[in-house]
Amino acid sequence: MRGITPFTSQLQKRLRTGHFVRRRLTTPAVRMVEVGPRDGLQNELVTLSVQDRAQFIRMLASAGCSYIEAGSFVSPKWVPQMADTEQVFQELENLPRTTTLVALVPNLRGLEQAPSRVNEIAIFAAASETFSQKNINCSITESLERFRPVLEMAAQKQLPVRGYVSCAIACPYEGAISSAQVATVTRKLFEMGCCQVSLGDTIGVGTPYETKRLLQEFSDEEKKQIAVHFHDTYGQGLVNILVSLEQGITTIDSSVAGLGGCPYAKGASGNVATEDVLYMLHGMGLETGIDLMKLVDAAEFICALLGKPTRSKVGAAIAATRSI
Repeated sequence: MRGITPFTSQLQKRLRTGHFVRRRLTTPAVRMVEVGPRDGLQNELVTLSVQDRAQFIRMLASAGCSYIEAGSFVSPKWVPQMADTEQVFQELENLPRTTTLVALVPNLRGLEQAPSRVNEIAIFAAASETFSQKNINCSITESLERFRPVLEMAAQKQLPVRGYVSCAIACPYEGAISSAQVATVTRKLFEMGCCQVSLGDTIGVGTPYETKRLLQEFSDEEKKQIAVHFHDTYGQGLVNILVSLEQGITTIDSSVAGLGGCPYAKGASGNVATEDVLYMLHGMGLETGIDLMKLVDAAEFICALLGKPTRSKVGAAIAATRSI
């Protein structure tokens, strides 16, 4: 213990005893959507086994992550990291139903593959015509029409549907995207039956001003069904989340250890790290229900499998205090 400072000792005690948790029990809640097992892993170079992916999700659930994007039913030819997602869900059959497991589905075939442990599905659209054409080879309007039968079948199966809107602030091909265009696509997804829509800063270039301008396109009632999804390419993820909270958003997407990236943004560092978001939220007195220390355990587990360090500043700081 030689060399430990009084402040470090105090911080270790606060983290270990859950002081942050006790202090925020009576405060407003923020819903966290953990996207590491899907959006994070699908952009990593290493393809993990079914068992390792399932164990990662179990550790996230144990940490208190109650809403986890666990995989996607896409062709392994295009996304090998998501191969055998059906088996991953089967491995999680005994996971308590208090944990909502979500799967991204691109079409009816993907939905038909979904086993019983899938509690919710997600679909994706874009606010950029060029991005839509290059990503899924169709226009925005065509992409929405393709999802209409998916939503109809999901309704028959009583599965809620979450929508994503990519390029909510900027596009790698078109540059800045009109906030009005984002709002138009978002409202169409609501009209089609989506229970929530997550607005994604796909290339991570957004600033607080642009985030505020985007969210001001929506009414207070609409904001209750909107989530934000920030990549941290330019280090703006946390400040953009703070502005989103001030605008009335209470659902935040993030990825443990900052997993992932964006193939459309050179040097993209991945999603904003869940640990960093949690530290900020807990420090603000906002309830999340997630144990930060257990979350760091899950991050260390997955980073060891991927053979890479965490991108979370909070995770790295906690790991350093553990080694003292």
